[in-house]
Amino acid sequence: MNNNFKHSDITNVIIKAYYNVYNKLGFGFLEKVYENSMMIELKKLGLNCNKQVPIKVYYYDATVGDYYADIIVGNKIIIELKAAKSLCEEHEIQLVNYLKATNIEVGLLLNFGEKAEFKRKVLTNEYKS
Repeated sequence: MNNNFKHSDITNVIIKAYYNVYNKLGFGFLEKVYENSMMIELKKLGLNCNKQVPIKVYYYDATVGDYYADIIVGNKIIIELKAAKSLCEEHEIQLVNYLKATNIEVGLLLNFGEKAEFKRKVLTNEYKS
């Protein structure tokens, strides 16, 4: 299986949910509004999801921090939400770092900015150190 299409059945549903929320609310709200709306939409579309999931970050064997994933779907996909003018490289790096810190291999970066935009990232566990 081509890793670029890993969990594409689920990501396609997530992207549908994203556009449903974006088309209904538009841009200009805080990320929390979009997060709550995405949770409603994802569950409506039959996906098992949790928001603000705590993830520990390790340096060697020491815990060096925590972060909270905006939404995790089916323990397979991390969704990072933004309400920024546009996506930038720092947003993508943040998502890749979240993937590195977990066993989850697929991430979606969803921006509720003036223009709807999203990025899909795949980082297979074989490339994580």
